[in-house]
Amino acid sequence: MKPGPRVVAIGGGHGLAMLLKAVGTYAGHTTAIVATGDDGGSSGRLRECIPMPAPGDLRRCIAAVSPNRELAEAMEHRFTDGDLAGHAVGNLVLAGLVDAGHDLVAAAASLSRWLGVDPEVVQVLPATDSPIDLVAETPEGTVRGQVEIEAAGRLVHIAVDPADPPVPPAATEALQQADQIVLGPGSFYTSVLAAAVVPGIQRTIAGRRGRFVFVANLQADETGVKNVDLAGHLRVLGLHDLTPDVVVTQRGGLPLGDVTAASPEVEVVEADIDRPHGLAHDSDLLGAVLAGLI
Repeated sequence: MKPGPRVVAIGGGHGLAMLLKAVGTYAGHTTAIVATGDDGGSSGRLRECIPMPAPGDLRRCIAAVSPNRELAEAMEHRFTDGDLAGHAVGNLVLAGLVDAGHDLVAAAASLSRWLGVDPEVVQVLPATDSPIDLVAETPEGTVRGQVEIEAAGRLVHIAVDPADPPVPPAATEALQQADQIVLGPGSFYTSVLAAAVVPGIQRTIAGRRGRFVFVANLQADETGVKNVDLAGHLRVLGLHDLTPDVVVTQRGGLPLGDVTAASPEVEVVEADIDRPHGLAHDSDLLGAVLAGLI
């Protein structure tokens, strides 16, 4: 392991892929814990054929940390015609490994090795290696599945079904040993919380020794929390027993609201962490801020 802190990054989608690049600028070892509840797109179609967790976010994160850019880009390639239209090559590789008898942890380790990812520096793990569905509570009732949740209105709470799926031992160990745990950014309910509310992950975060940092989105335009300020996000995290020690937010970005009332003990760090166009986080700028919070 190279010198530096042990950091665990939790979430999914493009947000987690960016976060891994940020964490990689200062961490000695990084563990990604990735949401696997997606039931749409390529992942959803593969799950209809093979009983497995969603592979898409795992593929994206492995590609993001791979030093072999040619192979990483190949894994990200999506077919455009025929029966394979919409599928990413890496999704098919992971699904093929699972269908051949590997669990998703072993499949992700194999793909990581093939793409030149050094396990002494970074490992990418699913939040659970058994199939799960996301279940959300709304004021109108229960909504099931990521696709339906993303189409729903205001969300109150999100959980997984089965209620307490197995968590890879390596994920639990990484959380227990972490000097820093970083959650987000990304789609708040269907990526960020989707990984963290797996009960085995949630319980281990509660017993952490390292600092727990939440990276806020640049604006509140995601599923279930439209027009909600930073305090609103913190209230939702608290409802899910995920109260961070520190929250990092773009200076002048997401409105703060009454943070003290929402989470009295949280430290708020406002910094310039976005790209010049203001539509995405800058991994180098975010990495510098996170490094200062160790």
